[in-house]
Amino acid sequence: MSTNPAFVDDDGSSGSLEETNALALEEMNTVDGNSKRQSATQNAGNRKKGRKATGDAIVDAMLQIANASKMRTAAISKNEDRFSISKCIKVLDEMHGIDQSLYFFALDLFENSSAREMFMSLKKERRGTWLQRKFSSSSTSAVHGV
Repeated sequence: MSTNPAFVDDDGSSGSLEETNALALEEMNTVDGNSKRQSATQNAGNRKKGRKATGDAIVDAMLQIANASKMRTAAISKNEDRFSISKCIKVLDEMHGIDQSLYFFALDLFENSSAREMFMSLKKERRGTWLQRKFSSSSTSAVHGV
């Protein structure tokens, strides 16, 4: 007897036990005619597809954010145009009963965007009263050092 036992396979060939075990292991690792190595490659491909889909979703989200930002900028710009200093001055010039000190106070006030928006949003007949009140309260504050 030899130290390496040999036997006869079903097909009539003979081989060592190690060779037979290697062949059996290879057959076990074969699924539907594809080796597990190919299956692992497919799994890697699926992972890559998953990453690509995630990447595409991130790109879509970023595009939506950029779009929203552009729309917001356009809305702010439109709002700023509506309450621009030049439009406020035009309205101020059309008002009656505005003396020079109140006129120049209003120009200083129009540097503040909130004041411009408020001025333009008021009804025509209330704008003068609002300016007068602002002017009076600023004069009082200046006298009292507030």
